[in-house]
Amino acid sequence: MGVFTFSDEFTSPIPASRLFKALIVDSQNLIPKLMPQAIKSIDVVQGDGGAGSIRQINFAEGSQLSCMKNRVDELNEETFTYKYALIEGGPLMEKFESIAYEVKFEPTPDGGSKNKMTSTYYTKGDFELKEEEVKAGKERALGMYKAVEAYLIQNPDAYV
Repeated sequence: MGVFTFSDEFTSPIPASRLFKALIVDSQNLIPKLMPQAIKSIDVVQGDGGAGSIRQINFAEGSQLSCMKNRVDELNEETFTYKYALIEGGPLMEKFESIAYEVKFEPTPDGGSKNKMTSTYYTKGDFELKEEEVKAGKERALGMYKAVEAYLIQNPDAYV
């Protein structure tokens, strides 16, 4: 088994609290509305949405995956920290024991935020994670992040 960790940082003019509420806390409502071409729905299938809950992401028709499930390990609305793990994901799970994610939003002096994302991949056997696979995943995540950011800029009273 191999372990690969990747980190990335983004800055945003949106305050950490608003971005966290929209992108994380209310993602099951907002993301399918903003990205119906990619995400059909996000459902909490076990729990109340907080730590220990299981969330199922249902992808739009034509996607490589029909759905995947994440386990929420931490959702802290005071520190704007979200940790979760992929627990079901069709073909993904053929290559990985698990994938763990940590997302943290930090306020910046200018009223915006700095957002740190760390992904840790635990591979099966001697499978080697290719850089282009990681890059493709980062681009999808960044696309969702930018869609939410644009929505919040256009709707300054949302998620305040």
